[in-house]
Order: sequence, then structure tokens, then C-alpha cells
Amino acid sequence: MIYRLRIEPSGHEMDIAPTETILEAALRHGYALPYSCRAGTCATCKGKIVSGSVDYGEVDAKMLSDDEIAQGYALFCQATPLGDVTIEAKEVGAAAGIQIKTLPSRVARIVDLAPDVRAIFLQLPSTEEFHYLPGQYIDILLKDGSRRGFSIASTPSPGGQLELHIKRVPGGRFTEHVFSTMKEKDILRFEGPLGTFFVREDPEQRPLLMAATGTGFAPIKGMLQQLFANSDPRPIYFYWGVRYPQDFYYQDLLQEWQHRHSHFHLIQVVSRPDASWKGRCGYITDAILQDFPTIGKFSAYLCGHPDMVFDLSAQLEKAGIDSQDIYADAFVFAKGKSS
Repeated sequence: MIYRLRIEPSGHEMDIAPTETILEAALRHGYALPYSCRAGTCATCKGKIVSGSVDYGEVDAKMLSDDEIAQGYALFCQATPLGDVTIEAKEVGAAAGIQIKTLPSRVARIVDLAPDVRAIFLQLPSTEEFHYLPGQYIDILLKDGSRRGFSIASTPSPGGQLELHIKRVPGGRFTEHVFSTMKEKDILRFEGPLGTFFVREDPEQRPLLMAATGTGFAPIKGMLQQLFANSDPRPIYFYWGVRYPQDFYYQDLLQEWQHRHSHFHLIQVVSRPDASWKGRCGYITDAILQDFPTIGKFSAYLCGHPDMVFDLSAQLEKAGIDSQDIYADAFVFAKGKSS
């Protein structure tokens, strides 16, 4: 049996199988809804059921409470239809039509960035086109059928390579392979591009607040490169938090950006400083709230540890940013990312 799915306010309609999630059906038909983890652990895809009924799937009460269910909300990456369904969701036009592919790639380069962070550069087949938006991620497909998600740190270019930043996780099957046995010319299969974490165009030209912890810098790097290449004039305030000073990387590039772009402001924060560190100390949530106790008309892009992403999102709403202007990618284990 096949049901009908309708998206409001766009009015787009499509078929949906009983075993298919609302998000899967929308993506299959080329309509991009906001999403990130696809596992019910980040709430990016939360939206309203206008009519019809769904099986809500396995959801964490922190991501979707009973009160929210009673109000008609669901996680579209988990909800499957029990009949014809109409939902309310803001479609992401910039990602519409970008094809999600499964492709092979070759490890072209391996570069150590920090004591426990390594970059791998993937070369795609010359016969394949791979379109993506800076900030999106890919899933590395492992031989046992599991997957590990990593944000793309580069920007699209003909024949270009995909840059991934991988943090070593003790006991992590894939990350231990990256740091111990992976070699140049190895072949990796991946699926992507995935997610709706990328910079939106803004006719109001509101300032951008960007915040990252650890390798959450990866998608931010791609976003910043795109903004600078496009000569985007919006003021940018980038807060990057790590545990130890040696965890920072790409420092020469960041200094170059500061020198070349007067509207780019870099604030680095260390939570466990040593005597050599002369910069900001503590956590980036506290640093941002100290600098912007009331913030108003900003657009915010947050990436990294889920504790930071969820807490800072809530704090920014209290400080005055509209929730619709906060875009986030939490590095949750369900997506296979590591913070």
C-alpha cells in the first residue's frame, strides 16, 4: 500500500511507503527538509503533523517530549505514515535537487593537523560529478554495513578533493584505522552529501555568529571559505573552543583570514589552558554570552559537541535570536561523528 504525503505551505505532494520515514520520502522526491543526524538524536528535523497519523518511531524524550507529541510534533527522520499525512515544514530550497550518491573514493593525502586530529583528502572518480554545499557531511560506508559521518571541510571545485577532519576516539573502530593502518591510495565508499547545515543567503545581511568545538571547525572552515570567495560582506564572529591549546589547527590560515578580511573576527577559547595560553579561557557558550548578553538580529551556525550545541542554541534564543535563524550540526554518535 502507498500513501500520500503533502508538505505545507509549499503544497508539494508525493507518494510514501508505510515503511518509509517522512524525511526519506521527501529526499527521495527531491524535496529537502531540515535534517542532520537521521537517527532521532538531534531534533533538527522536528516538525508538525497537520493531518493524518504516524508511527513516531523510537525517539528520545529529550528530543521529542510527550507534550510536543500531543501538540502534533514529530521527528520526520523517525516518523512513518499510518495513512495519508500532511506536514508543516520549511523546505530548504538551496539543497533541493542535490542528488545523494553512493560513490567510491581514493585516499589522496593524509595530514596530521593536531595531536589527535588527522585530515584525509578523498579524490573522487573523474567520471562522477559530486555536488554539495559547504557544511554538509558524508557517511563513510564500512564493510560490515555500518557508517561513520564526517563533515566536509572543503568547498566544491571541478576535480577537487573532499577534505575530512577526523578526531581519534580511543577504541573507535574507524578512527583507529585512520590513525594506525590507513594508507594513501586506499579506497573508501561513502554516501552523500547529507544534512542541511550550510550558510543561508540573507537579504537582510545579518551578522553571522559561528561557534565550533573541536573538529566542529571542519564544516565552518568550508562555510568561511565560501563566504570569502563570494565576497560576502556580512560581519562574522567565529568562536572556536577546544580543551588544550595544542588542539587548535590551521592557525596560519585563520591568521591570514583575519589579516585579509576586516569583517572576520576570531575568538579562540581553551577550557583547560596551560601557562603558554594567553587567550580566552573557559567555554565558548560563556564567552559568547559575555560578549553578546543581548544579541538580536543575528544568524547563528553551531557545530560540535551536542552539549554545546543544544545549550548554546537555548541560550541564544533567550538572548534574542529567533530559533529559525539558528542552524546546528551536533556531532552525535548515532550519526557516527565524533567530537
